[in-house]
Amino acid sequence: MKGSFFILFILLFFYVPYPQQDKYQRSRSQMVERQIAARGIENKATLNAMRKVERHRLVPKDQVRSAYQDRPLPIGHGQTISQPYIVAYMTELIGPRPGMKVLEIGTGSGYQAAVLAEIVDEVYTIEIIEPLGVNAKSNLKKLGYSNINTKIGDGFYGWEDHAPFDAIVVTAASEYIPPPLIEQLKEGGKMVIPVGAPFTTQQLMLVEKKKDGKWKTKNLLPVRFVPFTRN
Repeated sequence: MKGSFFILFILLFFYVPYPQQDKYQRSRSQMVERQIAARGIENKATLNAMRKVERHRLVPKDQVRSAYQDRPLPIGHGQTISQPYIVAYMTELIGPRPGMKVLEIGTGSGYQAAVLAEIVDEVYTIEIIEPLGVNAKSNLKKLGYSNINTKIGDGFYGWEDHAPFDAIVVTAASEYIPPPLIEQLKEGGKMVIPVGAPFTTQQLMLVEKKKDGKWKTKNLLPVRFVPFTRN
């Protein structure tokens, strides 16, 4: 009996409980393997970022159980957080790497910004709906992201004070590509943006700005994003 108590004491002494958020680690790993890597995403930095970012802490409480499902989720004010695969796909498209400065239009919950911030040096993100922008800023700060700069404003005009950007990610559908965003994209840079009419199937497009200042577009796949909101 004494031996049994001794063994129990040793087990309790060395037992270190995992933090509560670690219970989602397996869900994140399964999300990446089954929903993202299995569908062709290969960029290692993107996959690692998707494994790390705690999506369940960037959705409303009533959506936490669905945080790692491959579907968009409502975040209030008529807006959604994109499905994980689309976030990974858009991230991979810009070729993220250390040293880059990226502009995001449509902060939403802050999830896309967090994924980018795991890879690039600086993220500048703009949200037009003030409550969403304020909430995202608070949550991103709690998660320890010091390289994400947030702003409440009309994303159509970009963030000229910090241009040019190595890449731009737009997470709302615009009926056309905003000219100020083209201007603020560095030569050789890439922008990914859904283009099309509101509440219909749009085209996700890749925009590449050439070194002579000219640019070309490429249609990638049909998507459905919330509309690009203007002041």
